[in-house]
Amino acid sequence: MRQLLLLLCLCSLFAAPAAQAVPLTLARHIADDCQQPFTPIYKIQGSGSAAAITGAVTTQGVVVGDYESPGGSGQIRGFYLQDPTGDGDPATSDGIFIFDNGADNVKLGQVVRVSGTAGEYNGQTQISNAKIVQCGVAGTVTPVEITLPLPAADTLERFEGMLVRFPQTLYVTEHYQLGRFGLVVMTSAQDRLRQPTGVVAPGAAARTMQAANNLNRIIVDDAVNDQNPDPIVFGRGGRPLSAGNTLRGGDSATSIVGVLVYDWAGNAASPNAYRVRPVGALGGGLPAFQGSNPRPTAPAEVPGRLRVASVNLLNYFNTFDGLPDNVDNCTNGAGGVATDCRGADTAAEFDRQAVKLVASLLGAGADIIGIAEIENDGYGSDSAIHDLVGRLNAATAPGMYAFIDADTATGQTNALGTDAIKVGLIYKPAKVAPAGRAAALNSAAFVTGGDSAERNRPALAQTFAEAATGERLTVVVNHLKSKGSACDAPDILDGQGNCNKVRTRAAEALVAWLATDPTAAADPDVLILGDLNAYAQEDPVTAIKRAGYTNLIEKFLGDAAYSYAFDGQWGYLDHALASASLTPQVAGVAEWHINADEPSVLDYNTDYKSDGQISSLYAGDLYRAGDHDPTIIGLNLARPVVKPPTSAPPTPTSVPPPPAPPPQSEMPVQTGAAVLIVVAVLALIGALLFVRRQRTAARTRQ
Repeated sequence: MRQLLLLLCLCSLFAAPAAQAVPLTLARHIADDCQQPFTPIYKIQGSGSAAAITGAVTTQGVVVGDYESPGGSGQIRGFYLQDPTGDGDPATSDGIFIFDNGADNVKLGQVVRVSGTAGEYNGQTQISNAKIVQCGVAGTVTPVEITLPLPAADTLERFEGMLVRFPQTLYVTEHYQLGRFGLVVMTSAQDRLRQPTGVVAPGAAARTMQAANNLNRIIVDDAVNDQNPDPIVFGRGGRPLSAGNTLRGGDSATSIVGVLVYDWAGNAASPNAYRVRPVGALGGGLPAFQGSNPRPTAPAEVPGRLRVASVNLLNYFNTFDGLPDNVDNCTNGAGGVATDCRGADTAAEFDRQAVKLVASLLGAGADIIGIAEIENDGYGSDSAIHDLVGRLNAATAPGMYAFIDADTATGQTNALGTDAIKVGLIYKPAKVAPAGRAAALNSAAFVTGGDSAERNRPALAQTFAEAATGERLTVVVNHLKSKGSACDAPDILDGQGNCNKVRTRAAEALVAWLATDPTAAADPDVLILGDLNAYAQEDPVTAIKRAGYTNLIEKFLGDAAYSYAFDGQWGYLDHALASASLTPQVAGVAEWHINADEPSVLDYNTDYKSDGQISSLYAGDLYRAGDHDPTIIGLNLARPVVKPPTSAPPTPTSVPPPPAPPPQSEMPVQTGAAVLIVVAVLALIGALLFVRRQRTAARTRQ
């Protein structure tokens, strides 16, 4: 019996605690702590760009953002605390970040007291080494409203760490990092932010527009700093992103509520910046993104008998380095030096890429296609261009498509240069036939653009005769040096990026070359296509226009046109410029928005994706086949109308034209004079007749 009593006593020592989680004396102690004086958050923040009070502090507030987990380097590992009433001063923030190294200490809406060390960390005010006391009560905070565009670049500093609301409708203007970091950039501009040099002149006007753009954007981020998150939570309708549930540029969300932070996304590729985090925020949650920019299933209707397209293939390579990519199986041109293979890493990726590209090329319905970014490996049976055309024919009918072999046509090896990629021309033999001769602009002046090394890829020109009419058209496809490349002259910060002089000199060389009729077309109708890596108002495009060419996209689509997005700004690098004689024969122009609007994570690549995402983020359709949208031009080719000369110079045998009638005001005076002359002539005639009769009578009398 004694042993049983002893056992019961020992068990009582390890028994579960009573239902009351916190002893009454401890609860009173916590409540007493939360009633003690503290330094308000707004006093710690101050009105400047850095903390007004640093060092040991104690403060208290409501948890408005909980990002304590997951832990690990690069993660947020803390929460945001806000004074529920504030000081009413719009210059001071009422919120602050509490770093607790990922411990799960708080819940949204709790009132807590924090003691720790106040200071700045990467530009954000925070309290570290935090001791946290839960006050046992809940609190509420009303979000402060912020609207875009901001009045000044430093406006958001006063809202750092606070619960905010964007009451207006915001539009997705960038999703480049959606797959990698789970974030988008949004703006109040319904047609999204425009590339300044696409609509205004480089220089002062472009810089002014860029400054305005910078005030009209905000990052909307998820709740974690994971790279390549799974799932990607931002998709339409509050559902995760997938191939069937996209999030396109121009899609929208209204009344986003979240915590405004100054933070990074866990990697230097998305550095410290103001961003709003709606997930994990008090009263926030997943934005209800709306499909404001529907996916187009077909290009806009483009009239005309003949259709021409310009398409950037985004590195169509049928040679692979494999994964991991530690070899160089490709060459710079046929038989050239070894180089890294771009595009697909494996045959499996390539098949996924090819399905999308074939669908997009067939959907464009073009009779002539100018292509850029295809592997530069010749024109043999194992070449990339042979593979692509073979797939097009397999999807339609044998011989439906053919390509221009620039090497054979020009009698040169690597006529289109020794870069890793080149341009090309594909056509439908039933609609057009090559005429004259193919020509490659691969001169040093064009390829170097006046620089110390080769920069631009050679251009390819070919004249085609329309089967139905015999009318001729010369198409020249280009791919000039990119803005991010290194060239001899530095970027002069006028909005045109690096290598602007190289591109401009190449444009001048191009139009001079075309003026020599390099394809022996004997027809002035010329269409310049391709990726000029210059926006509509930049120097290279201006140089071509000054030579008499018309920017067809500008003429038919205006400033709203775009086919490419960079850094959240939209414009077009892919051009269609027509010679003066061809412009009246252009029936229409369209940009088919199947690529630029779609997140890049929906492309063919399999790397940096989970097994589930390799399937869920891919569809064998035409969306995100590349990063540039196809440009489509409709033509009604006709013989040039020869107008008669406005005046012909007189010849020695010509009859002078009658004098022009006098002005109306002179008619009465001249008419009176004419009457007097007539009367005088009649009188003279009468007198002569009288004299003649008198002489006749005299002869009779004799």
